[in-house]
Amino acid sequence: MTREEAFEFLDRTAKGIAEMFGSSCETLVQDMGNPRHPILSIYNGQVSGREVGSTLDILGSDKVLDSTTLANDFVNLYATTPSGQQIKSSTFHMVGEDYDLALGIDFDFTALSYANRTLMGLMNAEADLQSALWAGGAGQLHQIFEECLAALGKPIEELNKKDRFRLVTLLDQKNVFSFRKSVPFVASRLKVSRYTIYKYLGELADEKAAAGKE
Repeated sequence: MTREEAFEFLDRTAKGIAEMFGSSCETLVQDMGNPRHPILSIYNGQVSGREVGSTLDILGSDKVLDSTTLANDFVNLYATTPSGQQIKSSTFHMVGEDYDLALGIDFDFTALSYANRTLMGLMNAEADLQSALWAGGAGQLHQIFEECLAALGKPIEELNKKDRFRLVTLLDQKNVFSFRKSVPFVASRLKVSRYTIYKYLGELADEKAAAGKE
């Protein structure tokens, strides 16, 4: 592949990626055979403010790179532009007999970062409502558990698998599993794994779903 063919391929790739991911995605082709790595073509250059001929990297630096750095691909690395934009940056080299070109991809996710912070704030809650309404959650869990156990008429050490499932059913009817840490509490009292309790709850949910279809 000649230098012209390599550039044409990388340029088409850069253009396609920029069109596919939109105005927040800057793509470019650089001449890495030149230690100052000038830009040969660029799309969505408004992301970094660079243009063809610029020797600045995404960090706003135009320092000369050593041979080791010039030879390495960089994939999905974080960068911050001089204007404070948050960038995911990758560089892929294509080396031939008389050329060393690179495809650069810089995705500006600043807006997504702000949106994520807003969403996290909107979804944040101090505690679950059930625990807030039922003061002394741990005490309530213990009380309801003992009431349901008494309804079975057996001491806990004599419960078989069928009995344990029945107990979980009674606890579910009392909305026990809306409490925080209810599953580890029940698992500890029954001396079974949390997985077992979740398995019982899954079977119970299947029974409810089947009953709803009848």
